[in-house]
Amino acid sequence: MVIQFFRQNKYISILLVILRGYVGYTWMMAGLEKLEAKHFSAYSFLHSALVQASGEHPAVQQWWAEIVKHAIIPNIALFNMLVPWGELFVGIGILVGCFTKTAVFFAMVMNFSYMFSGSVSTNPQLILLSMFILVSAANAGRYGIDGFVLPYFKEKLFMNKTREKKVAA
Repeated sequence: MVIQFFRQNKYISILLVILRGYVGYTWMMAGLEKLEAKHFSAYSFLHSALVQASGEHPAVQQWWAEIVKHAIIPNIALFNMLVPWGELFVGIGILVGCFTKTAVFFAMVMNFSYMFSGSVSTNPQLILLSMFILVSAANAGRYGIDGFVLPYFKEKLFMNKTREKKVAA
């Protein structure tokens, strides 16, 4: 009942525009700052995650440290490019409401990755706010580009199924 309220209420969609604005702006600015730095490198952050995986009470779980050590650090050049551009595009997508659910999903993936690496910062807050956007489904992008794009895709992708039902009747 509550989820249905979030997914269908027009007043909630207005509130979601404000929420999207904050979350999208936060991601967009994080990406822009990294891009403007010209020589962004995630290596020191990742190395810090590996250091935090040891000791009596590690802040980083060993399974994540193994992923960082064997998959991410060997491909650091790729991640140095993906992180700032990913943050920028996710931020723009959320801000303007374009493929909102997809953008929020990838924002949450990045938030969890940062938290798994031992960085708390604003990540829990952004995850919580992103969950409201994700649960609201298409209502989150009603007053955004999704409001125009999703009905078009729905019509084009499911047009044949609608025709088949009419012909069968």
